[in-house]
Amino acid sequence: MDNQNPVIADTHHKPHSPSVQLKTGDRAPAFELPDADLNVVDLVGVSSNSNLVLYFYPKDDTPGCTTEALEFSELELDFRDSGALVLGISMDDCMAHGEFRDKHGLAVQLLSDVEGLVCRSYGVMYRKEYEGQTRECIRRSTFVIDRKGVVRHALYGVSPRGHAAEVLQLIKEL
Repeated sequence: MDNQNPVIADTHHKPHSPSVQLKTGDRAPAFELPDADLNVVDLVGVSSNSNLVLYFYPKDDTPGCTTEALEFSELELDFRDSGALVLGISMDDCMAHGEFRDKHGLAVQLLSDVEGLVCRSYGVMYRKEYEGQTRECIRRSTFVIDRKGVVRHALYGVSPRGHAAEVLQLIKEL
C-alpha cells in the first residue's frame, strides 16, 4: 500500500472513470484515508464499532462546507450518544484539513482523499465546466453506513444548512 495515498486495493477506479452512485443496501466501499493529524482511518475498523455517517464535501473553508462542518460538529455528541461516528471527506490535503478544523473549532474528523479514489468509489464526483475548463468536483453527499458495512442511506446533492440534523434523525431511526 502506498503511504502517500493510503486507499485499499478494492477501490480500483481509474482517475477519470465516471462515478456510479451507491444505493441503499449496497456494501460501502472499503478505504483507508489519513485525517488532519495523519492518522489513518479504516472504514472496516470504524464501522464495526459504530454506525457511520460519511459526508463528502467540495472544499475546506468555503461557506457551504463550513456551515455543514460546523453543524455536524455541534451535533457530534448527539451522534456519538446515538451510536454513530461522523467523518467528513474531501480532496483537500491533511494540512488544509488541520487548518480548517483549527480555524473553526471543528469536532468532526476530516479525511483526505487527494486522488479522489474514495470519492469516485462512492459516486460523488461529477464534471463541471468553469471558465471554459472541465474539471471534476465533489457533489455534496452523505452516507449512513451500519455496523455491517451496508449503506442504509445514500443522499446525493444535499444542502448544507440543516443537513446534520436530518442525518441525526436518520441515525436515531436505525
